[in-house]
Amino acid sequence: MFPRYLAEPIKRALEDRPVVLLLGGRQVGKSTLAQALVAEGRLDRYLTLDDLTLLAAAQLDPQGFLSGLQGRVVLDEVQRAPGLFLPLKALVDRDRRPGRFLLTGSANVLALPKAAEHLVGRMALFTLWPLSQGELEGRKEGFLSALFAEEVPPVQGEGRLPLERLLRGGYPEAVRLPPERRGAWFRDYLATVLAREVRELSQVERLGELARLYALLATRPAQLLNWAELSRTLSLPATTLKRYFALLEALYLVRTLPPWQANLGKRLTKSPKVLPTDPGLALHAAGLDGARLEGDPTLLGKYLEAFVAMEVVKQAGYAGVAVEVFHYRSHSGEEVDLVLEGPGGKVVGVEVKARGSLRPEDLRGLKSLAQALGPRFHRGVVLYLGRETVPFAKDLHALPLEALWKL
Repeated sequence: MFPRYLAEPIKRALEDRPVVLLLGGRQVGKSTLAQALVAEGRLDRYLTLDDLTLLAAAQLDPQGFLSGLQGRVVLDEVQRAPGLFLPLKALVDRDRRPGRFLLTGSANVLALPKAAEHLVGRMALFTLWPLSQGELEGRKEGFLSALFAEEVPPVQGEGRLPLERLLRGGYPEAVRLPPERRGAWFRDYLATVLAREVRELSQVERLGELARLYALLATRPAQLLNWAELSRTLSLPATTLKRYFALLEALYLVRTLPPWQANLGKRLTKSPKVLPTDPGLALHAAGLDGARLEGDPTLLGKYLEAFVAMEVVKQAGYAGVAVEVFHYRSHSGEEVDLVLEGPGGKVVGVEVKARGSLRPEDLRGLKSLAQALGPRFHRGVVLYLGRETVPFAKDLHALPLEALWKL
């Protein structure tokens, strides 16, 4: 069993809040994590609404179902019975004891009508993503804490492209499979999620169009979201396209990376970037293998950027510092792949380069961000495929890509 570093923040939340909500895609390990908390004695019972009898009881009489539960309870796959949220609100309002319910959902229950309203102020919210590189290595990452520290410790890299990390992704089942069998797992996963979960969330007549949208987005990792261009390419009305995109987000297949909106005294691009949440699944959907990636440096660079961005998003859920993640791009073309806002409003810029050596122009975006932010700019880092940690200035460093999970 892989360690899940989100477990510790969840345990702390169970000591303070009556309801903890754990969201995430299918097969990322939510049920395994919840059952481990029961085994540790943090919770008393594990119930899943994948059980048809329990689901029928929850749907027929939600209030009676909840009233009959004793002790501290896990309710898994709670999105299957959205009628539970209103009586749950009344139940916890009468008794605010912490740690009463751990709810999990494979689709974003906050996207369901009224669910967010019922749960506001009564829950702690967590998102479990596919395995991080640190979880795969059994080493808790300190990358984000190191970026906001006074000094960044040197890291020794391997000097090679981490193709296997991209191709295997982070779904626990897929990771355990030999490479030649992962393609079948990814295919079945997509088919199952798009067929089963979508039926519960929305009425979509043509699931093939939803699959086409995901496949198209998978070929464009870390690119700006352009509704008009996507609509033309797929021959879909903009209203339908936006509804389908929201479903892919609710299923945790894609995630948007918002633009940096601080007042920098210039016009900035306000479109988010789109990130596939798992590189292995996205590469499978795009029909790309290692040889194709190595043969197209530009495409490789975008997948590597999306990979790093999602690793940072995962770590932000359990890091020792509170970090928000953005991207930065001005209308004049200056851009930084990731902008991290940390404690006290400090900002760290991160660039990702799929090369083993760097050029002066690789630092241009970071220097522009530093000039615009002034004292708020804490540090700029370029992650690259070289071996050495290289200081370019007091607040500008090149770090091997492995710093992401070795620091």
